[in-house]
Amino acid sequence: MSTDLPEFYFRVRDNGAAVFRVDTENRQRRIEMDQIAVVNLNKGEFKAHGDHVLTEAERGAIEGWIAKRRALLAMRDMDDIHRAVDTLNTTAQWAQSKASDAQLEEVTDALLMAMHDLRTVLVRKKADRLTKG
Repeated sequence: MSTDLPEFYFRVRDNGAAVFRVDTENRQRRIEMDQIAVVNLNKGEFKAHGDHVLTEAERGAIEGWIAKRRALLAMRDMDDIHRAVDTLNTTAQWAQSKASDAQLEEVTDALLMAMHDLRTVLVRKKADRLTKG
């Protein structure tokens, strides 16, 4: 483990994070974390925690974290979609080669409805893109 600790720690939570300043410069040489802010990723906003007044350096660190976090979440979303495509392919292979009649009976209606919904959305979005372009 590295002995160099970051100046800030971001505790990720639903739709954002709690931001802490990391402090090791104390008499006990313990790691102390003081909460300085709360981040709301949905709104792209952050606010100081309690009576703390955010410095420009703290604001810059938080804004940088927000940008990196949004990029990471966008990358994960795309990875999830690519995995869904793989899952659809393996599901088709399973239905064709391995599934029993009882298994197919259990999932067919749900799969057909989900695929119909997805197809409808994709066709509409594709038509919108073509008419704009």
